[in-house]
Amino acid sequence: MFQLNQVQFAVPERVLLHNINLTFHTQKVYGLIGHNGSGKSTLLKLLVRQHRATAGKILLDGKCVDDYSPREYAQHLAYLPQHLPAAAALTAEELVKMGRYAWTGLTGRETEADRAAVQRALALTRTEKFRHEFVDNLSGGERSRVWLAMCLAQESRYLLLDEPLAALDIAHQLDVMTLVRELSRELDLGVIVVIHDINLAARFCDELVALHQGQVLKVGQPENIMTADVLRDIYSVEMQILHHPITGNVMAVP
Repeated sequence: MFQLNQVQFAVPERVLLHNINLTFHTQKVYGLIGHNGSGKSTLLKLLVRQHRATAGKILLDGKCVDDYSPREYAQHLAYLPQHLPAAAALTAEELVKMGRYAWTGLTGRETEADRAAVQRALALTRTEKFRHEFVDNLSGGERSRVWLAMCLAQESRYLLLDEPLAALDIAHQLDVMTLVRELSRELDLGVIVVIHDINLAARFCDELVALHQGQVLKVGQPENIMTADVLRDIYSVEMQILHHPITGNVMAVP
């Protein structure tokens, strides 16, 4: 499991994260919620080692994350950033194969296990029909699923997603979040996702982590976070709490 013990991250003249204590397990979807600038993406970048904590410890299976080699760490964790890079004339299948570099290295010979992992990732994300198409020619939703397939081909235990819904319409947002939750269960994945839509977060996440001004304000199941008082503390906005007429999921309406 991931553990953050008294983690702090600071830049000159500003502390971005204060004394963060969190634990993340596999087979769960965690939603990081909070206002812009609350520290959600910064927290994710600490976990993927793009930033280094200025105080405290981040542990994976009881071992400091800095003690893992890059390839070894990539075998445990896959990351999809908020702004996806151009795929540089790669087909979907070629991009998904890049997820195997954590195991084969850049010059490693492709094995049957690698080919099976790629085929499984394409099948799980329902992107087989795009395998020979150029990624940059796909729609936003199709492209998101192909990049997700690349992460799955990595066969890591944790999947970190930074605002994967930002450029998608509502149909594709639902499709991606449904898929993410299914994959968490089927593959025993721990998923940590930065998400702005609190109603989607409440519907698809097992636990929500509410950040406010660089601090953890509250952690809990959606029904414990989606209250008028807690949401007011997070967003400084009055919310009315309702239940979806069909699913029964708790919803917030400003």
